[in-house]
Order: sequence, then structure tokens, then C-alpha cells
Amino acid sequence: MDEALARNRRDLERGSPVLTHRFLCPASRLDRLRAMDYRPRRIGLIIDTSELPDFADLPVDYVEIRLPADTSVSELVARLRLPDGVRLFAEVLPRKMSADVPPEAALKVRCGGTTADAFPAVEQLAQFIRSCVENDIAFKATAGLHHAVRHFDPSLGVDRHGFLNLLLAVCEAVEGRDPVPVLRSTDVGNLVRLAGTVREETAERARHLLVSYGSCSTSRPLEDLRALGLIEEEDM
Repeated sequence: MDEALARNRRDLERGSPVLTHRFLCPASRLDRLRAMDYRPRRIGLIIDTSELPDFADLPVDYVEIRLPADTSVSELVARLRLPDGVRLFAEVLPRKMSADVPPEAALKVRCGGTTADAFPAVEQLAQFIRSCVENDIAFKATAGLHHAVRHFDPSLGVDRHGFLNLLLAVCEAVEGRDPVPVLRSTDVGNLVRLAGTVREETAERARHLLVSYGSCSTSRPLEDLRALGLIEEEDM
């Protein structure tokens, strides 16, 4: 907790516009967070407990929870009854995408993990993106997105999705094109070129849909984007 909060504080002081500066905290660690002198400006609460904890004293602006089997997002919203201004992100499997998402909620998709089978196939992730675009459902992504561009991980024997691929795939779907080729691409030059040609209205819609993604590192994404020439030195 000490290390994570120190990094959050450093990131906030540097003020990169690429970062949301939201501190993701499991519900089981809230007591430890409360015991610290420093409080993050924004908190995303990950529910890893059997009950929803009281967080009225903390700047929580969204709650993440895995969607239970045989439960719709609407039913989960009704059950949790979150305070006004706190958004629910229900984690679903890409292949079990549901369009039953009320305006006050959104979805969360897992793009990887510690085993090869935790990484969704390109076709599954593409279908998830298409469904979100077609039904105007916002979502966030998590896990596996360690670098900007798709690449092979020899330790797991699997291709890791790239966060730049993911963002551009949303843009492709917004413009009515198939997101599969962009999700599958490892052509760095072409992806950078595509990023430079995204229309403003497309970018605005994509930003509305892809709210954010959670990363183990807040420095590596900035390093990748700087190396690709997609952000300037002063943005760091």
C-alpha cells in the first residue's frame, strides 16, 4: 500500500493527461488505506469481499465487481444501490457480452491474466467491442495490456493485446469497420499512422465508450507512447 500510494502521489504531481490518476483499491484493503496519511484524489473500488463495504468517507467514483452467474447488470445495479455519482462496472467475459446495461452502469473486460487461457481471442474481444459500440455501452479494460502494441509473451506462450490496438479497434468499430485486423496487428508503423488519422468526432465517441484501462504500471504506457511519438516530451 505504501508503494502504491507513493506512486499515485508522484503521478498526480507530474500530471500526465494520459493517466486518470484513479487509485484502484480492493475492498479488502480499505482499512489499510484509511490508516495511511495520504488519500488519493479518485478511487476505483474493486469488490473482492462478500458484502459491499461502506465507503462514504472516501472519494470513490466507481465500483468494479464480477457479474454473478445468472444475474443481469440491471439486477446487479438494483441490488447494490450505489450512491449517486458512483458508477458500476460489471466484469463480464467477452463471449458472454450482454446488452442489458442501464445508463448508470458500464462493463469491464479482462484482456489477460497469469495464464494463457485468460487472454481472450481477438475475435471474442472484437465482438465485445462491436456490441458496446452498437449498444452505446461504455466499458473499461483490465489485465494483460502491458504495452501499447500487441506482442508475443514467451513466458506464457501467448500474444498479449496492446492498449493502442484496443483503442484503435474501438475507433474502427465506431466508423463501422471490422476491429479484428487492428486488434491482431503487430505493425507498429501502421498503428501509429492510424492513430494519427483518427477523426476528432471518432476520437470523442471512442473516448466515451472506452473509459479507461487498469495497468500494473503507470510509467510503462507513457514510455511506450513517447517512444512511438504519440505524446510529446512535455506531456511526461
